[in-house]
Amino acid sequence: MKKLVQIITLASIMLSSSLMQVQAKEEQLDKVAAIVNSSVVLESEVQDLLNNIKTQAKKNNQSLPSDKALRTQVMDKLINDSLILQIGERMGVQVSDAQLDQTIGNMAQENKLTLSQFREAIVNDGNDYEKYRENVRTEIISGEVRRNSVRRRIFVSPQEVSNLLDLMKAQTNNDVEYHLGHILIEFPSDANQEEMTAAKERADKVIELLNNGSDFTKIAIASSGGANALEGGDLGWKNINEMPTLFSELIDGKDKGTVVGPIRTGLGFSIVKVHDIRGRQIVEVEEVNASHILIEPSIILSEEKAEELLQGFLDKINAGEATFEELAKEFSEGPTAVRGGNLGWADPKSYDPVFRDALASMKQGEYHKPFRSSYGWHIIHFHDRRMVDATSQMNQNRAYQILYNRKFGVEGARWIKETRDEAYIEIFEQDKK
Repeated sequence: MKKLVQIITLASIMLSSSLMQVQAKEEQLDKVAAIVNSSVVLESEVQDLLNNIKTQAKKNNQSLPSDKALRTQVMDKLINDSLILQIGERMGVQVSDAQLDQTIGNMAQENKLTLSQFREAIVNDGNDYEKYRENVRTEIISGEVRRNSVRRRIFVSPQEVSNLLDLMKAQTNNDVEYHLGHILIEFPSDANQEEMTAAKERADKVIELLNNGSDFTKIAIASSGGANALEGGDLGWKNINEMPTLFSELIDGKDKGTVVGPIRTGLGFSIVKVHDIRGRQIVEVEEVNASHILIEPSIILSEEKAEELLQGFLDKINAGEATFEELAKEFSEGPTAVRGGNLGWADPKSYDPVFRDALASMKQGEYHKPFRSSYGWHIIHFHDRRMVDATSQMNQNRAYQILYNRKFGVEGARWIKETRDEAYIEIFEQDKK
């Protein structure tokens, strides 16, 4: 009996030791890189994003800042993603597998690939397809949450639209586009004079480095607090009216390679570089004409009942018992109800991504089965699509969209900064090897 006890004790010690080794190995495989409110950012997520950025930089022959600086930017992005997803969960924003498959299918089409070819290309780039798929889901949810949260902070008055239209008609340089890069040197929202001076000195140092030939993209990735820091601060091609007003006044008429700033804003000091200049490109964009019926779920009307109600409408339409227009006028929620749900001609990119993706595969006269967007449940009656010259449109819709996009960029940055200020965030130092 004594020997048996000894054997059991020894076995227990060996089992305990094995378990500790397994747990230690598990801890080495993954660990918490940051706590974000009630959620966490895992080290594996950090490493995946770092590896993706390094792979893309190698393909594009782009140099990167130090691993420490790059990791800081990656952590910022993942923390922001976590905060936005938490808000999305509270808002009830969801993306079904069917919606996700449709979005990825559209991405494949845009790249002129079949879905299997698109998947193969992702794998050949060294990515795990399932992880890529979930990252797309995260980006869709993040986009919807950001739009829903920021658009309520934006108001564009009819007078602003009228003023911009008058300005655009009078301009002689409206055909010039600038490819811009942007670096934001942030300071706290309640910054004291010492903090402001330190931020200004950092901004002046960045300008000195750029004027001495340093790589803008590399510095932006390392130093910028802007939303597009990991893209090297790339703002894309914009004409004078599409830029923030503070930028346009300084950029107008400048030569390629010009660096302007530091420009003080409510978020920090901005530095802008003119990467290139071109005559405005003639761009054709697709417009679609469709009608929809929107039903918003509530405490009284569940998600399932909203979907059933819309399916019932489709059954009535197909049976010839009612028209889409009649049902929209009677039941649809939102401003289009009085027009029988008609949305008129519009660029599909202006719609909620799920709604846009639903329109992408529809044919003339077709009805779309019930689906969920960030606004609620919809059915669509698709009328037609056409190509139009976007550069020749000098109308209220375009002027409104320019003003809206300007304000969205500013308010979006403020919103995420306020969200971070209100959150509990703890970042753990990386183990030194």
